[in-house]
Amino acid sequence: MTFEIRKADASDISDISALIAESVRGHGKGYYSDEKIELSIGSVFGVDTELIADDTYFVAQINKRIVGCGGWSKRRTLYGASVYESNRDSALLDPVTDTAKIRAFFVHPDAARQGIGRAILAACEAEIRASGFSSAEMMATLPGVLLYAACGYSGDESVTVPVGNDLSVECVRMTKMI
Repeated sequence: MTFEIRKADASDISDISALIAESVRGHGKGYYSDEKIELSIGSVFGVDTELIADDTYFVAQINKRIVGCGGWSKRRTLYGASVYESNRDSALLDPVTDTAKIRAFFVHPDAARQGIGRAILAACEAEIRASGFSSAEMMATLPGVLLYAACGYSGDESVTVPVGNDLSVECVRMTKMI
């Protein structure tokens, strides 16, 4: 499967939003209940327009169809869509003392295990290094933990992320020296 990676722009937001919903529904089964999946799509898992505006968000395309997305951030927010207000902190990080954030990775279930997530992650890590950061961290969903571990990330701090209706999804904080 041949894919192209490019920077996301505002015209991609609708397609990214649809991809995120399909990704969470497809990959979340077996990890999260249907109710948690649907609530998470409406709250925590969604487009973060700040990443697009910062020019740190990538999309992967096959025949001009967006099948993957992910990025990194030089801001304090560790996870969550633009609408997930409870976790937003747009303060800039200091590359000398702070850890860059790996953010908002999603791959369409039909394009899974084709190297798309790894390729986007590699592009992010290259930009993180070029920006002067020496480490990166993320809040990995349970379906993503194996990919990130295979790419050198580690961590076992389980974090519950509220998604609504007094429900939460479990995630894992992971880090890597870049």
